[in-house]
Amino acid sequence: QVQLVESGGGSVQAGGSLRLSCAASGSDYSSYRMAWFRQAPGKEREGVAAIARGGTTTYAGSVKDRFTISKDNSLNTVYLQMNSLQPEDTAMYYCAAHVTVSNRAVSLAAHDYNYWGQGTQVTVSS
Repeated sequence: QVQLVESGGGSVQAGGSLRLSCAASGSDYSSYRMAWFRQAPGKEREGVAAIARGGTTTYAGSVKDRFTISKDNSLNTVYLQMNSLQPEDTAMYYCAAHVTVSNRAVSLAAHDYNYWGQGTQVTVSS
């Protein structure tokens, strides 16, 4: 069992930056692959960035080269650095985790994760 708590959301103008954090507590954090998802009103939840146990990363095309996912195993925390934010990035952002034995497996599919945080709101104004 793992508990996930997101922080770092807020309101910024287009072109600005935010860094989201997701603190994990509970079971062995290093056994999990992690990801960030987002959901805008009226839209489906979409995978934004994911990181494997071993550090391999993958990104949605819409955020590639603007967002960076990273993790600090010593702090049981995963981060999402978001640069060059645009109004279309406005959404509730969720952290997700899934236990895995693979060091390389990554996924941006919501059904591949069974632990979720409560979310943090990101609003980008033009």
